[in-house]
Formats: sequence, C-alpha cells, structure tokens
Amino acid sequence: MGYRLTKNLKDSEFEASHVEVNEAAAKRIETDFGVRCVDIDTALSTAEAVILAVPDVAIGKVAASINDKLRPGTMVIVLDAAAPFAGHLPERDDLTYFVTHPCHPSVFNHEATAEAQSDYFGGLSARQGIVCALMQGPEDAWELGEKIARTIYAPVHSSYRVTVEQMAMLEPALSETVCGTLLTILREAMDECVARGVPKEAAREFVLGHANIMLAVLFEEIPGQFSDACNKAIENGRPILINSDWKSVFEPAAVLESIRRIT
Repeated sequence: MGYRLTKNLKDSEFEASHVEVNEAAAKRIETDFGVRCVDIDTALSTAEAVILAVPDVAIGKVAASINDKLRPGTMVIVLDAAAPFAGHLPERDDLTYFVTHPCHPSVFNHEATAEAQSDYFGGLSARQGIVCALMQGPEDAWELGEKIARTIYAPVHSSYRVTVEQMAMLEPALSETVCGTLLTILREAMDECVARGVPKEAAREFVLGHANIMLAVLFEEIPGQFSDACNKAIENGRPILINSDWKSVFEPAAVLESIRRIT
C-alpha cells in the first residue's frame, strides 16, 4: 500500500515525506518514482498528517513508537478500521484520527481503457469508491482527511462517510468473513467439478458467466429475476451450505473477536 500511495502522492498538491524501513523497498521507490525516503524524525518534524501504511498487526506498535513525536493537532490516518476499532491507537485527545479504506473497483466498473479495466485493486487507473471515518478530532478536519483519502486512492468516483464501527462491519465482516468465505467456496466448488471430470476451462467459464448474470440481477444492476429452477436449487442448497445463524458474524462481539485475531 505504501508503494501505491507514493505513486499517487508524488505529483499531488501535497508535499509528502516518505519513510520506509525496508532498504530494498526504499530503493524500489527511489528507482520507480524518483522519491528518496527519509528517516522518521525528519518526516515527523514538519508533518501535519501522518499516514500509517503498515500492516494491521503493526499499527499499534508503530503508532506507540511515534506518539511522543506527534505535535498536537496532527492528523493520523489509518488505512483500515481493524486497529482503531480494537483500541490500538494511543489515547491522545489532541490528535485527529481519520480512518479510510478503498471499496476497490466494482465488478460493474465499466472502464474506457483496457488498462483501467484490468486494474482490479484500484488506485492506478480504475475508478473506485472509498469509505472514510473521522474517528476523533474537530469536524473541520474532515475536509483535509477526505482530500488526502481521495488523493491516495485516486481515481475516486464516490466517498462515503461512515463510522469506525460501520467500517469494521464492512471489513472484515462483510468483505472478508462473508464475501471472502463464499467466494472461496465457489472456487472450491469449481475445483470439485474439475476433479469429477469437467474440463477446467469449461467449468471456469460456466461459473464466472453465471456469477456475472446472477450478481447483476441480485444487486439490481439490471432488471430481472432468477428462473423457477434456479430458485428451487437455491432453496434446496441453502440449508446444506449455510448455517441458519450466519448473520451472527455481524454482532459487535463477533466483529471484535475477528479483529482481535487480525491485529
């Protein structure tokens, strides 16, 4: 993420200092973008906003290590709700905490160029939405936080304001616990068909094509409905594949436990 953010910050309106503890990564950033990384003290000496582009498990440790070096009023930007939701940020009433995360380009993100169409992650060429939360700090800090978020995740078509609690519901609960699990099962189901003799290319084309039209109908991208046969298959398959209490993954205690394992 730090590499991607460097690319988008390089030619932006913001003056950015980049810190990278990995020498190979720092050299790559300099080679690719002409950006020379600096030490942490140099970067923090004038920083009005600090982006923690580090793994979830490192957020608490990194935030604690720089806490005494952050001037009052500094905005700390975290790129995922997990660590903030779990309480891993220092207790400093004089800091602004802003949390933002990309939605990533939608499967219905119809782009004009092949380059953009193949940007599945976002932040390069494909448009995407973002979610943002002002966790703490003055309301007038929102404009700066969102402007930075729109810059590092560009190109952005929509920005949605949520709470940190809602963002934690979106990830990990919705995007990873539910969506990631179901899509993994879908891939395993395709592999099972292949193991039972179906040519892999046919199985892949078949499942992705059906997923495409089903997603378009379910998420109201197009008007339509499933066939009677499909509805009957879903009715029969649901109790086999899905536990009746699956929505419990969205309960606050379940979300917190999932985040605890992540962080």
